[in-house]
This record gives sequence, structure tokens and C-alpha cells, in this order.
Amino acid sequence: MKNVIFTASETVAIPVEEESIPIQHYLRQPQRLASAIADPKLMKQLSDTRYRVKMREINFMDTYHFQPTVNLKIWSGADGTVKLKSEACEIKGSEYINKRFKLQVQGQLTPVTRDNQTVLEGQADLKVKVELPPLLWLTPQHLLEMTGNRILKSVLQRIKQRLKTQLLTDYQAWARQTDPEAVEAQLGNVYTG
Repeated sequence: MKNVIFTASETVAIPVEEESIPIQHYLRQPQRLASAIADPKLMKQLSDTRYRVKMREINFMDTYHFQPTVNLKIWSGADGTVKLKSEACEIKGSEYINKRFKLQVQGQLTPVTRDNQTVLEGQADLKVKVELPPLLWLTPQHLLEMTGNRILKSVLQRIKQRLKTQLLTDYQAWARQTDPEAVEAQLGNVYTG
């Protein structure tokens, strides 16, 4: 039995062109962030804050091909900070790996204003622990870790790229078609009721 742990982290700082409605109001809608980080066609909303996301198929060492499906909790605070945490993971394509695979992801995205410029600052951490199939037991540990870490880093970089494009595009479209007074009224109901 050979366990291996892969890890990756990614930070982001995205300058925001503010619209008539501040981005903090937009970020209080977790489903918008979910749609920004994952292809909506590969995502299913389970509740107000929980989502099931199919990731792209992963090719590991040209030997194993599998597709993780992750249950994520995404929620936001009053200041617009959005947090994300994995709650469960299932691996399609390899029953052996599915039974021996643990994925943890957590992240945070916070709107920070300095010198009249809002920037979304965030970090995501991804960790996978897996018991390797016997076929890979003779592969050098450093090669396995290097390959696994590179795969995780590429997953986080894809999410980062989607955030930098999809999130801002969606925010701008939402702000332009939303009545600022309706947002204020809705927020008043949330905090007073």
C-alpha cells in the first residue's frame, strides 16, 4: 500500500471596474461564483449554498483516466467575502481510485478597496490524498508528486482564469440590468428580517 499526497495553491488579485452597484452586493449571491468557476453545464445546484461540479477528465501518468465530481459549499458574508469548501468527492472511471481518494479544496475571495480601486483578492488550496494502484508502486515518489502537483496546479489555474474573465463579465452584466434601489431594499430585508 502506497499513499501519496498532492497539493497546490493559487492566489488571485483581480482589479474590478465598479458599476453602479458595488461588487460586494454581487458577491452575496454564491450561485454566481459557482457559475464563474465551473462550466454551468457541468454543475448541479443541490441547495442555496451547495453544488455538485464535474471536473474535466484527468489523465495521470498516461495510465489512469478519471473524472472527479466534487460537492462544494459556497457561501458569502455581509462584506462580500465568498468562501468555498469541498464536502465530498467521487471519482468516475476508476472504482479502485474512488475508494482510496480524498480531495480537499478551500478558497476565499474578498473585495478589498484601496485608493478608490476595488480588487478581488483570493486564495485557493487543493489537496489530494490517494492510495496508489499497484501498477504505480514502482514509480519514483518524486515523479508521482511532481505529476500530481502539476495536475492540481493546472486545475487551480483554469479556475483562476475563469474568475478573471467570467466573474467580471457576469458582474458587469448583472449590475447593468439590476435596479440599485431593488438591491438596497433586498439587502435591507436580509439584515432586518
